[in-house]
Amino acid sequence: MADINVEAILAKLTVDEKVALLSGIDMWHTKSLPQHGIPSLRFSDGPNGIRGTKFFNGVPAACFPCGTSLAATFNTSLLETTGTAMGQESIAKGAHVILGPTINTQRSPLGGRGFESLSEDPVLSGLGAAALIRGIQETGVQATMKHFVCNDQEDRRNAVQSIVQPRALREIYALPFQICVRDAEPGCVMTAYNGVNGTYVSESKELLEGMLREEWGFKGLVMSDWWGTYSTSDAVNTGLDLEMPGPARFRGELLQFCVNTDKVLGDVLDERVRKVLGLVKVCAKAGIADGAEEGGSDTPETGELLRKVAVEGAVLCKNEEGALPLKKDKKTVVIGPNAKVATFHGGGSASLAAYYAVTPYDGITAKLTTPPPAHTTGAYTHKMLPLLGFQTTTPSNAPGMTMHVYNSPPSTKDRTPVDTLTVSKTEMHLVDYTNPHITSPAWYANFTGLFTPDFTGTYEFGLVVCGTAKLFVDDNLIIDNSVNQTLGTAFYNSGTIEEKGTIPVVSGQTCTVRVEFGSAETSPLPGISAKLNGGGCLRIGGCRVISPEEEIARAVDLASSAEQVIICAGLNADWETEGHDRESMDLPGAMDQLISAVAKANPNTVVVMQSGTPVAMPWIDEVKGLIQAWYGGNETGNAIADVLFGDENPSGKLPLSFPKRLSDNPAFLNLRAEKGRTLYGEDIWVGYRYYEFAQREVLFPFGHGLSYTTFGLEGLGVSEADGKVVVEVTVTNTGSVKGKEVVQVYVAPPKAQAVNRPVKELKGFAKVELEPGQTERVKVEVETKYAVSYWDEFRRKFCAEKGEYEVIVSDSSELKEGKALKGTFKVGETFWWVGV
Repeated sequence: MADINVEAILAKLTVDEKVALLSGIDMWHTKSLPQHGIPSLRFSDGPNGIRGTKFFNGVPAACFPCGTSLAATFNTSLLETTGTAMGQESIAKGAHVILGPTINTQRSPLGGRGFESLSEDPVLSGLGAAALIRGIQETGVQATMKHFVCNDQEDRRNAVQSIVQPRALREIYALPFQICVRDAEPGCVMTAYNGVNGTYVSESKELLEGMLREEWGFKGLVMSDWWGTYSTSDAVNTGLDLEMPGPARFRGELLQFCVNTDKVLGDVLDERVRKVLGLVKVCAKAGIADGAEEGGSDTPETGELLRKVAVEGAVLCKNEEGALPLKKDKKTVVIGPNAKVATFHGGGSASLAAYYAVTPYDGITAKLTTPPPAHTTGAYTHKMLPLLGFQTTTPSNAPGMTMHVYNSPPSTKDRTPVDTLTVSKTEMHLVDYTNPHITSPAWYANFTGLFTPDFTGTYEFGLVVCGTAKLFVDDNLIIDNSVNQTLGTAFYNSGTIEEKGTIPVVSGQTCTVRVEFGSAETSPLPGISAKLNGGGCLRIGGCRVISPEEEIARAVDLASSAEQVIICAGLNADWETEGHDRESMDLPGAMDQLISAVAKANPNTVVVMQSGTPVAMPWIDEVKGLIQAWYGGNETGNAIADVLFGDENPSGKLPLSFPKRLSDNPAFLNLRAEKGRTLYGEDIWVGYRYYEFAQREVLFPFGHGLSYTTFGLEGLGVSEADGKVVVEVTVTNTGSVKGKEVVQVYVAPPKAQAVNRPVKELKGFAKVELEPGQTERVKVEVETKYAVSYWDEFRRKFCAEKGEYEVIVSDSSELKEGKALKGTFKVGETFWWVGV
């Protein structure tokens, strides 16, 4: 892929060629014009790993920890290294552009993609994302900061208008993007699906041309989210360069007509094309061939990095009486639904097929010097039944199920398959499945697997489909999801609800499970687009039917005989996913009752919580230890075990406030869309800004995170000169083991102020690693204008108000005796500014 001369090529292009460059040609690629030396660019989803071009049966990839886990590291150096690894993964996938990082703001714990974003705080989000982007773009691969802006919920995301005041827009929601432009110069920006204050972002001249390009000086390409373009001339004229995916819906012939009728002028068309060509030019540095074959880079070095990042993101939230770290030689019991399942990513664009995934149970077992620990589920927390493919084998004894593809329905005698595949993950979005031998949009497949239960009792199967499906066990029809279908929320709201059926099973007796599937074209549901969903979607699940009371009693019995108990709890990709928001903060099922019962049976109980956003913890006073482990990527289980047993000292800090109740959250009354709009009624009072101002007690504060050692802070120095605030502090490891501490720098406004402002706001941070007894001087620098400013709605500029500002250095947003130092600096004269 050679370097190009943008202006020379632009001068040679015809109108038709220019128009062709402004929309994708398929799900992941842009148009190539070989006669002009313009290659096709490949994009790939990438919030926590580079999936490549396939939803179905894709090439395995490295799965990095989720966004909130990355932010919890509070380590920009590590995140830059992580970004470089993402760039290298992208090169292996032949992808020139990564669609990430996601830096929307978590207004509420219920946001479906909250796990994918970084933080409730704009500075932490911005600095963390900028580090990731710098790392990615060191490889020549370009990053895409998304979703610009206020795409903070999934409810009616394609239609909702976010009604937000100018101060909140500037100080909270746009600021992470502004910091990324300032510090990392991202190659691309993706527009949000939603509108802001009455105008869709992809059509907003104020946001795209005004804020992004003119004020901030962004030089890169602006693309739509997938199917997030809603007009032709309006979108082009207001700054949307590229419509994705292809083929075009609003460009192509429609754009040619608008150019011919001067609804889009020639110079505007040229400017849009110039951005596409500019992206082609900068992507040449990655050295990725046009149409490169997708591969992987599953190396020991990648695994080591993934484990390190997951460890640094883990947050030790509670540790009473030194309950943690656990002992490797004690009798241990592991309880919970997240123990023997690797819950390593959230749902939607963040999902991918990983090289491998380590379960917490396997990670824990590898640490113990005792026999493998006893385990029981204790309580189910799944939203849909666990995937069946991980529980079955093919007739050739490979993990998963065999997929035979046909052109004719099951009623056809002696039909011959046109394709045969082995599928281990039986959650299949077949939008990109193709085969040259398929002759019609209506095609069929059989999925066959052998299931050998390790218990005697009742087993439940589940089917979700976009298309039609029936499930048979030993040729007996158990589920018919082909006629009387009900639309659900799975597969971006295009799949049915989960239909279920049960059978009795006997331990050790193998049965044959077969699912007869018909593609999306066979669906009886009105409004299901066969074009959008391609081959359709299918999810096959199943699990043992348990009695919650009996299972909790079993868990209590096991716990009573153990010296230490680990409960692996949390959510999964069914609950936290693109497409819909959670309904509550509560853990599903009987999980709360399980934790409480086990903790009462054994006081040496610790909980490992896997969720991307906060959950309610009514049992928190009953357990001695709690680790927030998020979704940790490939190395989830090993990282959890490293922290549990003290091989690694936890150093993560919460990038989100954990409220006690959902009703305590400032967005509680204003999360859902109502009549086409969501009111951002909490204004600037997001997360800890609200909890502190309203003096509302939280479960765990923003920035909180314990360690197996202790640290001391002293010798605070604060100075302001040449447009910078310099904060210095001496950090000492006062404990007995090596550890890392995060110096968090907050700034509080003057007592007399023109507008209401938060009690204090995070403005910078630094992480330092120290041996026992070691001391180090840590410096944090912040531009003065970023340290002190608020958005002046009258002047439409940031205002740096004169006065004396307080600097607070602490180990969390909650100030504790002996844990916080305070100093001051002054701004002599008020000034206003825009830009970066």
